[in-house]
Amino acid sequence: MATGPRYRVAFRRRREGRTDYQQRRGLVISGLPRLVVRGSLRNVAIQIINAEVNGDVILAAAYSNELAKKYGWLGDTGNLPAAYLTGLLCGFKAAHQGVSQAVFDVGLHRPSKGSRVFAALKGALDAGLSVTYDKAKLPDEKRITGQHIAEYAKQLSSNPEAYQKRFSAQLAKGLKPEETGTHFVQVKEKVLSSWKKVEPLKMEKEEVISSTEEFEEVTEKETSKEEE
Repeated sequence: MATGPRYRVAFRRRREGRTDYQQRRGLVISGLPRLVVRGSLRNVAIQIINAEVNGDVILAAAYSNELAKKYGWLGDTGNLPAAYLTGLLCGFKAAHQGVSQAVFDVGLHRPSKGSRVFAALKGALDAGLSVTYDKAKLPDEKRITGQHIAEYAKQLSSNPEAYQKRFSAQLAKGLKPEETGTHFVQVKEKVLSSWKKVEPLKMEKEEVISSTEEFEEVTEKETSKEEE
């Protein structure tokens, strides 16, 4: 670690490797709301955030656990199809709040071609949100619909023990992984139909969070609200 009278200690979240402030500054000075995508192994959280002096204001948000609670999603809530559906849901919520354009914020996620963050972006784009992006980074339709999961399940079916271990949670919900593509289409149709007739609403700033709050805290807060 550098020392000396001219050394300046970096911000805590920078020291922890959780925030790239140089990247954040570039996104904030764009003047557009940020389409923020964050994910864990089991969940995906997508928020439309506007930076203000007093803190980040959440204009719209969608969480992958909403898919299971409101739209009957039986698959994993942390996989690529779930990320797309969550992005689609967030895009419709953003339109409802009057947000039509945003800048993409992947945070510290590695922007790998065809990854979950770009599946979420594709969902938001399909909902009508305008975001500058590189088409080459988006996943193909087969991965979005979960056909790669179905193909992997078919390969693994020759080993019943490994098959049961890998897809136990999904099988317990009553969904065979080979049927992921069909189930995806059904859930997507539910999301589309539920927001088809919703008119844009004038945005009201209700929830203000500090830019230093953790993704896990935001997710837990949203989950506790839904369970009450």
